[in-house]
Amino acid sequence: MEREQGLITSIQLNPGHGVPMREVDAAELKPDYGIEGDRHARPKSRRQILLVEAETLDALGLEPGQVREQITTRNVDLNSLPRDSRLLLGPDVELWVTGPCHPCSLMDDIRDGLQEELRGRRGTLAWVKSGGRIRIGDALRVMTPPGDKEMHG
Repeated sequence: MEREQGLITSIQLNPGHGVPMREVDAAELKPDYGIEGDRHARPKSRRQILLVEAETLDALGLEPGQVREQITTRNVDLNSLPRDSRLLLGPDVELWVTGPCHPCSLMDDIRDGLQEELRGRRGTLAWVKSGGRIRIGDALRVMTPPGDKEMHG
């Protein structure tokens, strides 16, 4: 059962530790791997993808990719999604939410106090269930996780 619909507003690749994120118009996601060309892409990782809300970035005066997310979205409350929620991106990609991303001390390298400002709103981590190509402007749909009351009536 569909709960919310949003939009992919930005896609970034993390080429390496300490290297600036690289914005792209589209990306290829592989099942149980992540985004091709991203340093976090690896099998069985709960952190294959980090999604962050554009609304959070706007409120904190940050640019897409600045907090090292690969996918920036709009109109979906990512921080409230329970573990195992399913996210459908574009026509083919399915992600499973693995949990919230807790801000680390590296956020304070961006701006003093940013780690604390991001507490509870750094975004959500996900694992790639079904791969495919995503593009800026693609829809993001949130599906009710298995076992949720909404799904079973």
